[in-house]
Amino acid sequence: MKKRFIYSTIGAVSAGAAALLLKDENRREKVKQKAKSLTDSVQGSLKNEHNNDLPVEKAGVPEFDSIENTKMVDEGSQFGVQYYNEVKDEENPEEIQRKQNA
Repeated sequence: MKKRFIYSTIGAVSAGAAALLLKDENRREKVKQKAKSLTDSVQGSLKNEHNNDLPVEKAGVPEFDSIENTKMVDEGSQFGVQYYNEVKDEENPEEIQRKQNA
C-alpha cells in the first residue's frame, strides 16, 4: 500500500515538474537541446567502447608459421579429460582398486 502511494506521488510530482518546465517555449527548447546533447554523448561513449582497433593479431587464423599450434588445435586438448579422470580417481580409490583386482 505504501509503495503504491510513493510511486503515484513520484509520478505526479514528475508530471507537474515536466509540465512546468515545458510550459515556456524557451525552456522547452533548452530541455530539447540538453536531451539531444545527453543522447549524443551517450552514443559517442558507446561507440568508443565498441572500438574495432583491438590488438588481436592471430585470432582464429591458424597460420603455417606456427605449425605446432595448428597441430595442437587440430588434435584437440586432452588437458580437460586428464584432469577429470584424475579427480574421479581421487574420489573413488576403492573402486579403482576393485577394478584393477578384477
